[in-house]
Amino acid sequence: MTEKSVLIYISEENKDCKKLMKQLDEWNVPYEVRNATENGNYKKELQEKGVYGTPATYIGKEPYAILGFQKEKIRSSLGLADTDLNHSKTYSSQ
Repeated sequence: MTEKSVLIYISEENKDCKKLMKQLDEWNVPYEVRNATENGNYKKELQEKGVYGTPATYIGKEPYAILGFQKEKIRSSLGLADTDLNHSKTYSSQ
């Protein structure tokens, strides 16, 4: 689990928003959700930051959002171990 705070802006009926929240749940990462569809103030907050789409994920003190569902970028920003990929390689001297 990560110690960094996670804030995600979402909108209704957005498949990437749902995938993002599901992935964070699978990683046991707590997060705060701000629904821009339900609350116009959240939409305004995003627009003031120059962001016009969701999901927009803010991690820790990073000033810029990760836009969309970018699983590996989010994993890396959270400092989570990559358990899905096998990085061991066999090299031949020939």
